[in-house]
Amino acid sequence: MTAKRDEYIKYRFKRAEESFEDALILIEKKRWNTAINRLYYSCFYAVISLLLKNGFVTRTHDGARTKFGNEFVKTGILDKRYGKLYSKLF
Repeated sequence: MTAKRDEYIKYRFKRAEESFEDALILIEKKRWNTAINRLYYSCFYAVISLLLKNGFVTRTHDGARTKFGNEFVKTGILDKRYGKLYSKLF
């Protein structure tokens, strides 16, 4: 893996953490719709990081969700509850 790709993966994962922190702030303020949006993006950025780390590239949100489900949930690498959560937030 190239250094540039590693940096991009780190950047996406940092975005996942920041989006999650944003969601917590919004939850405190009872801003539910926006909090759910931030939770979705937190998952999306984390999934993109995981996919890239494992050599998968997708072009759409739905493509990322499908590839995540096929490669990590259906294979049993990750518990089905993570796939369900991601799909519900989607």
